[in-house]
Amino acid sequence: MNIRVPKPTGEYAVGTFTYTVKNDRKEVMVPGTLRSVAARVYYPALKESVKGLKKEKNYTRNVIIGLKRMMPLPLNYDKLEAAGQNESECYLDAPKISGVKFPLILFNHGYGSYREGNSFLCAELASHGYVVISIAHSLEAVCVEFDDGSYIFSDKKAAKKLHQPLIPSLVAMSKLQKMKGTEKELADKFDEIQRKYSRFGMDRIDEWVKDCEAALLYAKTNFSDMIDFEKGIGATGLSFGGNTAYRLCTRKPEIKCGINIDGALFGDYTKDTLNKPFIQISCEGHTNVVTRALINHSEPVYRVVFRDMKHVGFSDMKHAMKPGNAIGKLDADMMHENLCRCHLELFDTYLKGIKSEPELKSNDVITVKKYEKDI
Repeated sequence: MNIRVPKPTGEYAVGTFTYTVKNDRKEVMVPGTLRSVAARVYYPALKESVKGLKKEKNYTRNVIIGLKRMMPLPLNYDKLEAAGQNESECYLDAPKISGVKFPLILFNHGYGSYREGNSFLCAELASHGYVVISIAHSLEAVCVEFDDGSYIFSDKKAAKKLHQPLIPSLVAMSKLQKMKGTEKELADKFDEIQRKYSRFGMDRIDEWVKDCEAALLYAKTNFSDMIDFEKGIGATGLSFGGNTAYRLCTRKPEIKCGINIDGALFGDYTKDTLNKPFIQISCEGHTNVVTRALINHSEPVYRVVFRDMKHVGFSDMKHAMKPGNAIGKLDADMMHENLCRCHLELFDTYLKGIKSEPELKSNDVITVKKYEKDI
């Protein structure tokens, strides 16, 4: 596997470190245990300050083990190390920029992914002057590593619970993808299907929000010297993590804007109004499971559809795997460039306030449609 790590394009180098919120609350998936939350921080650093510093790894040995427990990937930790293929563009514990605060973005990984699964996106945002906190979700990530050296692999049974029974659920979702109808009709049909087959996913979303709240409280207590909380907080994520971003935007006032990257919107949103600017990103095959984001909103929502893309291709895997059924045929650099641009346009507008509105237009890679308020 040849990993091509894109270099961040912003004015800053990228520093990184991790932290753990230990024993935050009762673990509902394993009664009698406590749930801890592990997070990774990506942050701006001066380029002259990182010379000679150690770079973080793309993959740890435990994460590779966790990935291979879930799918047959040609990943080998020792071979990656020997080939010099395991070095990221993030500098471990780089000096913080004294006296400067940056807006905060919360990132959540996809179900069955991991905390660093979208590290290229997080690093790019940090290089443009954002602090990004990527939050790991125990038992639902391939591996969660804590700062005391302990770790937890995924519960293989958990992913299967998202669709029960599996075959009827997948058939129903497949039919939904081919249906014609208004955004509300499609959203109502998705709601009908998830209530029948995905009650587990509907319940899990609030636990992921609690993980975010734990990570955020720790950041407010410990990182006020580098994060400007007064400007509000942005939220984004892939798949179930994108659903988490939508949930945060609908339920948490301090979340100012958000992005859902190709995440089916599991959860009861029938009484929610989205009152934050939002971007709904999807591949062409998933547009019918995200229409809830396009209705019942008081602020602009942008639908961005990527051509020649598959779901997994929105992660770092796009730069490690050959084009095909798993990640789509779109060039990895083109995907990365357009995905990052969507994020910077939204967050530069609503967190930094340096634009009056996002400048998003259709091109050879994406199709963009703006939805004005719908309430």
